[in-house]
Amino acid sequence: MKLKVYGDRMSQPTRAVILFCKMNGIDFEEIRIDISKRQHLSPEFTEINPMKQVPAIVDGRFKLFESHAILCYLASAFPGVAHYWYPADLFTRAKINSVLDWHHSNLRHGAATLVFSTALAPALGLPLNPQAAAEAEKTLTSSLSKIESIWLKKNGKFLLGSSQPSIADLSLVCEIMQLEVLEEKDVNRLLGPHKKILQWIEDTRNATSPHFDEVHKILFKAKARLHKKSSGENYETESSMKAMLPSKM
Repeated sequence: MKLKVYGDRMSQPTRAVILFCKMNGIDFEEIRIDISKRQHLSPEFTEINPMKQVPAIVDGRFKLFESHAILCYLASAFPGVAHYWYPADLFTRAKINSVLDWHHSNLRHGAATLVFSTALAPALGLPLNPQAAAEAEKTLTSSLSKIESIWLKKNGKFLLGSSQPSIADLSLVCEIMQLEVLEEKDVNRLLGPHKKILQWIEDTRNATSPHFDEVHKILFKAKARLHKKSSGENYETESSMKAMLPSKM
């Protein structure tokens, strides 16, 4: 049976899973779970993921949620997946897992909270929270610096000094890409000082072309709608924007 991927492309983890499938020629059916229509709360989807979050997959009779677990499973279960995405070497896998574990409590928390506090809240008619934004920016800036000083410090193009991307590269780069919904000046202020990050993003984009731009196209559409909202035009519901937030928020 064909793999089924349930998700909303406004969700960073959903984009990482879809991008991985496209890059590795995995035959899958993308089933849109429209967060704006609260489809993630439906009884049907709850049967697949009782946590009521995207993404989730169904592979035959096997159901799985949490994007990092999904990426590890796909890299291990499907023939033809290039070894560099999740190498069989135990030490390399452990290092990739450590990056993924770090991601949720650091980079994801900082980036998602900052985007919500600065770009999404006003568009949704919610009050600004300067304190939350300031704390989130500190977390984000610290996370970007750690990526550069720990995982991009070697000569390789990708995390852990490798010459090819891994599932960790996909997960983290999809997170950072959500900053594209911010004002251009803010994106430049946040990412401009991090030359290694910018080069890594470009290298990952090139390594996953043309699927990278196609999967992230939704962000640029969201940015345009956000600007229209600030001009007084209608926008999507709050639940749709929450697809971009970490599950703990």
